Amino acid sequence: MPRYLPEPAFSHGDSPRIGVLLVNLGTPDAPTAPALRRYLAEFLWDPRVVEIPRVIWWCILNLIILPLRPRASAAKYASIWTAEGSPLRVHTERVVQQLKARLENRFGDAVVIDYAMRYGRPAVAEAIASLRVLHCDRLLVVPMYPQFAGSTTASVADAVFDALKARRVMPELRMLRNFHDRPDYIDALAASIREYWAAHGEPDRLVMSFHGVPRRSLDLGDMYHCECHKTGRLLAQRLGLQEGRWKVCFQSRFGKAEWLKPYTAPTLVEMAEAGVGRVDVVCPGFVADCLETLEEIAMEGRQDFLTHGGREFHYIPCLNDRSDWVDALERMIGEQTADWRARQPGAQQLAESRAAALAHGAED
Repeated sequence: MPRYLPEPAFSHGDSPRIGVLLVNLGTPDAPTAPALRRYLAEFLWDPRVVEIPRVIWWCILNLIILPLRPRASAAKYASIWTAEGSPLRVHTERVVQQLKARLENRFGDAVVIDYAMRYGRPAVAEAIASLRVLHCDRLLVVPMYPQFAGSTTASVADAVFDALKARRVMPELRMLRNFHDRPDYIDALAASIREYWAAHGEPDRLVMSFHGVPRRSLDLGDMYHCECHKTGRLLAQRLGLQEGRWKVCFQSRFGKAEWLKPYTAPTLVEMAEAGVGRVDVVCPGFVADCLETLEEIAMEGRQDFLTHGGREFHYIPCLNDRSDWVDALERMIGEQTADWRARQPGAQQLAESRAAALAHGAED
């Protein structure tokens, strides 16, 4: 049995391509206990996600969490599941379809795009194998996390490196680290919120809820906390919000250790009890709606706020497959692959022919 995976047959006449791989967190295959058990086993065993010593964590995970948690988690997933499947997968696929059409229109077949999930399917290694079959000898990986964290973006890097270690031929590799302060990302967020407010009115407070991580990660040098706050500050500025009308919080705490504060759920309760009539919640750390936004915030957060005296609760959807968000992704991909495209065989001729076609269209 060969040590390394076989590669697609090489021919000197083959045209090398650029592969773009979007990677999102992941989703179970179905809202069932067996599917959740498989998903959680992969997700929670990642040492980037849980940094407890392996022997201790193996016992906790396999003897306590996996026998008990999948059934409850499956019920939560069932509450957000759609006829098309997992919302996270559906929105990711729609974004990829839009980008595929745009990239084909701009670059022909020189740039191809696919997606993978860090946990679940399609796996990162499977997606990379598919791109290699298409003779992609340059690979741009775009983790779908605006803010860098060791438990998210760095974990994607681990999966990519593990996949490439098994391959005989290594593509030239580039990975986007973050985009938390890109003007086009902030613009898309602000536009989505303004559109929502135009249809539903404005709140007394806007809560920006980011996924939490253990406080220990900040103490050890992870910049996630700072990047979340920068996103929040830039978004508030773009919306013209005064201090006191918005607040950055952190959700999805897991376990008994201290996580980044303030926690979202207690903050919503405190606002309700303090007499805040209406609160809107947006989740700028998620680019696609998923369990953490649709169930934890839009359902559980709503209940927390309304049962403690709040009058009106609104959840503002993630960017999902908005065209301005796809515009931003297209620009990121264009910027990151510009030098590669310039070195592609026939790149100059392709650029000239497309420029001529555009000029001809303008003349008509």
